[in-house]
Amino acid sequence: ASECAAGKRDKMYIFGDDYPTEDGTCIRDYIHVDDLADAHIRAIKYLENNPSDIFNCGYGRGYSVKEVIDVMKKVTGIKFEVEVSGRREGDPAVLVSDNKKIKSSMNWQPKYDNLEIICKSAYEWEKIMEWG
Repeated sequence: ASECAAGKRDKMYIFGDDYPTEDGTCIRDYIHVDDLADAHIRAIKYLENNPSDIFNCGYGRGYSVKEVIDVMKKVTGIKFEVEVSGRREGDPAVLVSDNKKIKSSMNWQPKYDNLEIICKSAYEWEKIMEWG
C-alpha cells in the first residue's frame, strides 16, 4: 500500500476477499519497523546471557488488508487502484502474534502500536527510497 501511495506501483492487489474474516481479507499483525529493530537489538542483548530461544514479535492484534489500504489512503490523502485477485495457496485467514514471551523475557514494549503511524511512516520511507 505504501508503494502504491508513493507512486511506485500502479495498483495494490488483494489476494482473496472471501476469507472467514469481517471484511473477507486476511488479517495480519503489522509491526512498525522501529519496533521490530528494537526487538532485534534486545534479542542480541538477551543472547549474551541466555540460550537461544524463539519469540513472536508483534502487537498481538491484527488488521485486515482492506483496513491497511483504507488507513494508507486516509493518512496520505492519496487514492490508488486496488484489485482483488484469487487467494494465494497456503495463506491463512488470520496471523496474529502472541507477544507475551518477548515482553516478559526482554522487557520489549512497542512504541508505535498504531496503524496510522505505521502507514504514515511506511509511506514517508517509500517517498525517499529509490528503486533500482
